[in-house]
Amino acid sequence: MSCTFLPPRACPLAPAILQAPKISRTRTSFPCRSSMEKQHLIRGSKLMEFPYLTDPHRDTMVDLISAMENRLGSHHLLPSSVPPDVEHYQNESGTSQGTLHIRCGIDSSPIDFVLASWLHLEQPTGGALDITNIAGYLKSSTDVPHFQFELVKCSPTFLILFLDLIPRKDIVFSPDYLKTYYEDTQLEKFRQRLDQLPEVQPYFSSSLYFRRVVSPTGILVSIKCEDGAGPERVEEIIREHVRPISNDIMRIWIDMCVGEGVEVGETERAVLEKRDSLIKSKAIEMDLSSSMPKQFGQEVADRVLRVIKSVYNV
Repeated sequence: MSCTFLPPRACPLAPAILQAPKISRTRTSFPCRSSMEKQHLIRGSKLMEFPYLTDPHRDTMVDLISAMENRLGSHHLLPSSVPPDVEHYQNESGTSQGTLHIRCGIDSSPIDFVLASWLHLEQPTGGALDITNIAGYLKSSTDVPHFQFELVKCSPTFLILFLDLIPRKDIVFSPDYLKTYYEDTQLEKFRQRLDQLPEVQPYFSSSLYFRRVVSPTGILVSIKCEDGAGPERVEEIIREHVRPISNDIMRIWIDMCVGEGVEVGETERAVLEKRDSLIKSKAIEMDLSSSMPKQFGQEVADRVLRVIKSVYNV
């Protein structure tokens, strides 16, 4: 998720929600583009410019998006379904800017959709928040976890990182799920690697609801480097640790998606859809509906929220 994962003071807004139910493309108001427009893929979009990021932060985003594009691509994904005035949007003064890119999964793919975005939010007191987000959502035909990456630059010396494969079952009641997707994949070693850095500390979301959504191996940390090198050390941590860890977890997730997977019965599908839908609805209720108008104005917010709600089928 975005803002639900990070409290409003740290992250006022991000146009991406953690969980999503199965998309009903016959009802969406924003169909994926025709074959004549397939040339306008993510690599040529405003999204990939990342004008406000440091080089290591930008490189991390490009790596993750490229991995999705290269390994999933046309075998799993349709062209972007987002209108041009939502692919890039801003408030009247230009102090808040955002991008949103969504590609739906083809009918035969386990991918529901993938989403990428960035936000640049200048603050009245000075400085700016830069929020980057990549997410991958699965259909109820599989129980593979969802992918979520979010890196928030609160200042040149202070970041918040959320990186997780979001469980879609109650792990207490599904120990085999825990073993298959979290223990056998050795995801815990990535969290422990970051935990060894003195600049990295656990970040506790103010949302108790969110704390119940993340996995046992989820990475939710702050990176603070105010002594000495400061911004240079932050860039080093992203380059040497955040980037390779994120790439490894993305690779593990894509391997899960393109693998044979476990067949999900009708009863279990209904449970997965309900869980995804409840979390998604809660996220919109808690965050986007109230925070987006404050940052972008009601007209822009309505336009962006229509796309998000249409894709999420709410």
